[in-house]
Amino acid sequence: MTSNHKILVIDDDLAITELMSMLLKTFGFDVLTTNNGEEGIRLVREFEPNVVLLDLMMPDVDGWQVCKTIRRTSNVPILVLSALNEPRMVASVLDAGADDFLVKPVPSGVLVANIKKLIRRNTGTLDAAPLKKTKPLAQTNQPLSS
Repeated sequence: MTSNHKILVIDDDLAITELMSMLLKTFGFDVLTTNNGEEGIRLVREFEPNVVLLDLMMPDVDGWQVCKTIRRTSNVPILVLSALNEPRMVASVLDAGADDFLVKPVPSGVLVANIKKLIRRNTGTLDAAPLKKTKPLAQTNQPLSS
């Protein structure tokens, strides 16, 4: 089962983007990843994702700047994933235009449920039935590390 919903993952950690790609593909999402904030901004325009998963702490252009830049030209839902859990920082990134914030490590089921929520909210599609996995993934219930 393919959802045809596109997810863009922007995280400077290659291991995280590879893990996210494998995980989200098992739920039928089309996934594109980048380890560079500038490229992520460009890919939002080209790939037109349904949801952007964004890390905050990146060396080139940080997640706040990526979020603000995307928000100037797109209403795509942005879900921030960060190991940082400081209330003022969370408020700051939500003020910058992010739609939601999850603290790493996040259980995969929680991540997928939040992605589905953002897609439903933004497009009115993706019924409430759980997405079927397309193939097994051994550690699906393991939290994503930072």
